[in-house]
Amino acid sequence: MRAPKRTLLESIDAPADLRRVPEDRLPQLAQELRDFLITTVSQTGGHLSAGLGTVELTIALHYVFNTPDDRIVWDVGHQTYPHKILTGRRDRMHTLRRAGGLSGFPRRPESEYDTFGVGHSSTSISAALGMAVAAARQQSSRQVVAVIGDGALTAGMAFEALNNAGDMDANLLVVLNDNDMSISPNVGALSSYLARILSGRVFSSVREGSKTVLSTIQPVFELAKRVEEHIKGMVTPGTFFEELGFNYIGPIDGHDLTSLIPTLRNMRGLSGPRFLHVVTRKGKGYEPAEGDPCVYHGVTPFDPSTGKMESKPTGKTFTQVFGEWLCDEAARDPRLIGITPAMREGSGLVDFSRRFPDRYFDVGIAEQHAVTFAAGLACEGLKPVVAIYSTFLQRAYDQAIHDVAIQNLPVTFAIDRGGLVGADGATHAGSFDLSYMRCIPNFVIMTPADENECRQMLHTAFVHDGPAAVRYPRGTGPGVATQTALNAIALGSAEIRRHGARVALLAFGTLLSAALDAGNALNATVVNMRFVKPLDTALITALAGDHELLVTIEENVVAGGAGSAVAEFLAQQQMVVPVLHLGLPDEFLEHGSPAKMLAECGLDADGIRRQVEAALPGLARVPESA
Repeated sequence: MRAPKRTLLESIDAPADLRRVPEDRLPQLAQELRDFLITTVSQTGGHLSAGLGTVELTIALHYVFNTPDDRIVWDVGHQTYPHKILTGRRDRMHTLRRAGGLSGFPRRPESEYDTFGVGHSSTSISAALGMAVAAARQQSSRQVVAVIGDGALTAGMAFEALNNAGDMDANLLVVLNDNDMSISPNVGALSSYLARILSGRVFSSVREGSKTVLSTIQPVFELAKRVEEHIKGMVTPGTFFEELGFNYIGPIDGHDLTSLIPTLRNMRGLSGPRFLHVVTRKGKGYEPAEGDPCVYHGVTPFDPSTGKMESKPTGKTFTQVFGEWLCDEAARDPRLIGITPAMREGSGLVDFSRRFPDRYFDVGIAEQHAVTFAAGLACEGLKPVVAIYSTFLQRAYDQAIHDVAIQNLPVTFAIDRGGLVGADGATHAGSFDLSYMRCIPNFVIMTPADENECRQMLHTAFVHDGPAAVRYPRGTGPGVATQTALNAIALGSAEIRRHGARVALLAFGTLLSAALDAGNALNATVVNMRFVKPLDTALITALAGDHELLVTIEENVVAGGAGSAVAEFLAQQQMVVPVLHLGLPDEFLEHGSPAKMLAECGLDADGIRRQVEAALPGLARVPESA
């Protein structure tokens, strides 16, 4: 029996194999790659729309450039599934975002083709510039390419890198993957033809030679330069990048391999800072994703024939609780302003943006600006609410300190994705916020244990006359119904949820549920601490006086976290009582199931119980039937 015929994609185990494929067969490869991507992600879940939009661009880059010797640096990483498939990881794509499997983002230990680890946006040009400078110092002829999306280009860091690269005359190619517009007439045959001509050696040599000749006649040179800029400004939108020192080419159709490949070949042969503008379409080739690329940006497993996704867990997520509270609070107080750094859907601001469009601001991928913008609003008597992921707030740390806290401004931080996030892994985990925020003077920091407490804490933060943060996890809570009424919680007030003996479990946030289960087994006192700052020092003092062991529990790194705050207070009071700190370990945790990851960290009920028993030998357990 004959073996089944291999597809073209199945014959490619590395980019070297790709470069042996005749050019006229590359469209067939693109279709096979797109089909494989849809099939794979339909089984694993993950990021879909962005990768569908970069199939042809990925093929063209690896076809023209001699990877891995030439470096391709991707931005964010949502769009790199085709890159993973073409660089020897096709047979492992079924493990995507699963424990022990492939990461959903470029990761240097995973492949030599992943030149730079990413997860946050707008880093590619800076990293690629560093690689280009290194190549020059090493007298290497290798090429360096940074691929950045139009969304990521909104961040200040990208412009800092562009400004630096142009000024240094670095040998760097920046490819702008512009997927925020349809392919309009100027990205057709004429534009593609112009791109090939403008990027060719003949035009470049004439252009540079003319500059040399005309520079001897200064008035003529200046006139010619202005004419060139105005002509290119009329034909292309690249004048801005030209002013930064880049040789701008484009825009061209990012799905047309017959334009992409010769243009990239021409640009590979040039030197200095180069900028190629390609226009692509998110979700390209898959009708459901083309119709709603936002919904299909990040997907759960789905039926590829219909696009219907698996149902998500029932229950209200903390993100939904925030979105509902924001609308209710905005209806009550016209001073409320909602701000997000390009995360309207992820942070739960869709309804707010529709109901209060004049009070909604999406500032783009610009976390630093978002925080200082909020500070400016607060200076003028408004009440800004910054909705931001924990991992992204890290990027605005200086602004939180310098522009908000020092001035003690009433800015509310709604911090989503606190703690572990599962499949997105270390780059997206909110593992450090309690540590990096707790040391900032003037901040109030709250960790709700359930949905209703989250709602009331958001109100507490909003009415507080100073900076305040409410930190909540991804996904659903324990199922506590939210109350319509908004009632501020007394600052620094904890509550005892179970009275016990010998051991007191001090839980910060949603790990209260696991602490209660462990407390029942251990006959321990269980406290919902609620506030990381200020602490309920009176209650901690009382607990330290009549318990043999205090146990702090948090979904944050132990180093410098909420537990550290408890230990610092006890030390200040010279109270000698053993304290066991349970939290995330001093390491970056890779992707996997959130529940399994918490168990591996000893933060489920059984893990808490075992660690307490090990710390206090002879502790009598409550019988199972009790």
